[in-house]
Amino acid sequence: MAFSVQRVVGALRRSATLAALLAAGVVQAQSGPVRLMVGFPPGGGTDAIARTLADKLKDQLGMPVVVENKAGAGGQLAAQALKAAAPDGMTLFLSHDHTISILPQVVKNPGYDSAKDFVPVAGFATFVNALALSGGTPAKGVNDYVAWVKSQGAGKGTMGVPAPASTPEFLVKVIGQKYGLDLQAVPYRGSAPMMADMLGNQIAAGVGSVPDFIENHKVGKIRVVAVLGGARQATLPDVPTFTELGLTGFEDLPYYGIFAPAGTPKAVLDKFADALAKVVAMPDVKDRLSNMGLTVGFMDSATLAKREQAYTKVWAKLIKDSGFQAQ
Repeated sequence: MAFSVQRVVGALRRSATLAALLAAGVVQAQSGPVRLMVGFPPGGGTDAIARTLADKLKDQLGMPVVVENKAGAGGQLAAQALKAAAPDGMTLFLSHDHTISILPQVVKNPGYDSAKDFVPVAGFATFVNALALSGGTPAKGVNDYVAWVKSQGAGKGTMGVPAPASTPEFLVKVIGQKYGLDLQAVPYRGSAPMMADMLGNQIAAGVGSVPDFIENHKVGKIRVVAVLGGARQATLPDVPTFTELGLTGFEDLPYYGIFAPAGTPKAVLDKFADALAKVVAMPDVKDRLSNMGLTVGFMDSATLAKREQAYTKVWAKLIKDSGFQAQ
């Protein structure tokens, strides 16, 4: 009789434990897939990064991980979808600084509050933004470009940016002020369509992240002529920083991270963070991301949260000083 009681008690405990794990999402009641949303179209730098990680994460998690491109409004649509998703670990958002830290400060009603609606899962890299010139632009460097714009149209020119009210759009304004140019930003729905116009010489220059430009720069179809940050990039050792050229104040590096809906259980976040840590430590993944222009380094949830908060604060001042009014 005692044996039967012990078996019953043991079964109940196992059942309770399983129920708790299911509730926490550590043991999935379904086989997936996990949706890893990206706020930009296929073919861009962020999309390539997400697909690199998703391919390896599926093995670590034991279930499919699919990249879902929910493009529009600089990642705003994807962020809104994340807010509306169930906090069960089955819908996540891979994003850089723009959608999380900057867009809520420049759009009056973005439809989400990053601090309240999302929770950081983990970060995996930092990167820098850059100025690139199209192949048909005769300039070979920043000073050449400035002289060329002044000779073409009395100092008036255009630069593509991958999203409106983004870090690259602010950089276009700052570059114009620095060099006495009347530059207008031309916003696109992501880096892929911007790159298509640059490759077709429909626009002479663009500002975006190094991952957006690096592959076409390597094959000579475009030229990256300056990068932000406090040091030159390992993948672009011959390209000067804007700090070297006298444009300071942009040394704090943007980040890439993965976010979940607020209310997602900590056990779920920890499980995914552990899987991501293992993936970004893989030599082939690290090499691929590094070759895209990223500085790879795992950040746990707390570290990513601190970085996001600090970056948001930096850009709050830059946006205020620029006189930009939320739209």
